[in-house]
Amino acid sequence: MFDTSELIIDFHVHIIEYSDMNQVYRDLMVQMTNMPYEQLLERYGSPEGFLGVLDENGVDYAVVLAETSPISAGMATNERIIEYCSVSDRLIPFGSVNPYLDHRPARIVRDLAEKGGLRGLKLYPNYQYFYPNDRMLYPVYSVAEGLGIPVMFHTGTSILEGPRLKYGDPLHLDDLAVDFPDLTILQCHGGRTFWYDRAFTLCRLHENMHIDICGIALKNLLKLFPELERLPDKFIFGSDWPAIPKTMAQNIETIRNLGLKDETVRKILGGNASRILNITEKPTR
Repeated sequence: MFDTSELIIDFHVHIIEYSDMNQVYRDLMVQMTNMPYEQLLERYGSPEGFLGVLDENGVDYAVVLAETSPISAGMATNERIIEYCSVSDRLIPFGSVNPYLDHRPARIVRDLAEKGGLRGLKLYPNYQYFYPNDRMLYPVYSVAEGLGIPVMFHTGTSILEGPRLKYGDPLHLDDLAVDFPDLTILQCHGGRTFWYDRAFTLCRLHENMHIDICGIALKNLLKLFPELERLPDKFIFGSDWPAIPKTMAQNIETIRNLGLKDETVRKILGGNASRILNITEKPTR
């Protein structure tokens, strides 16, 4: 049987072309990639172009995230992400709902998962101005738990304009972990920068809680989470591509050079993600 710990999975990437893209977000992509936006779009805007990025960086699978945050970033709809990911089984579509834009968001999630192949959700409390434990989202979590699909949450700070930090406190996820014990929850950015200890504590207390380490200075990962080796099953690699100052491969190499146990490195880079996503084989290239 194939050892899924050998896989490299990027659990956190975005598409380049949003509708109504916020200029600050667009400028951030340009700054991080050191490439004019038009050139970036031409080279990497298509799913085929992005698959080339995965090949260049030795990544097997990538979770591609929808986003409906018109205030802070822009719109990458569920339908767009599903279409984008349909070209390859290496691209895993994660949808999103915005409680202020979507009527009956739980039904949207159920329909997209059952009919459109949606594999998970990413929610943006900071960007969409809601607390994760607001009861209006509970039907969404109930559907996700029933379908067995994970839910990711932006936690901590953002360098975009518009997000409100108070909604990004990981502590609000504690209620979800208690009320939905079979719901897989990921804390994106690990509570950056105020709440690293809080994010780790939630992982220690709740079996269903995890940390996506994208958007963190990875060279300082063990300073931020000094007891990481106690919870090797809870940490998951993500790059936040394309708005990253280093390549995926450079981030992967940084993790390999932290002095962690080999087994822990394998779990972070792909083993934990493959378990959550139920990936059991190498991708078709």
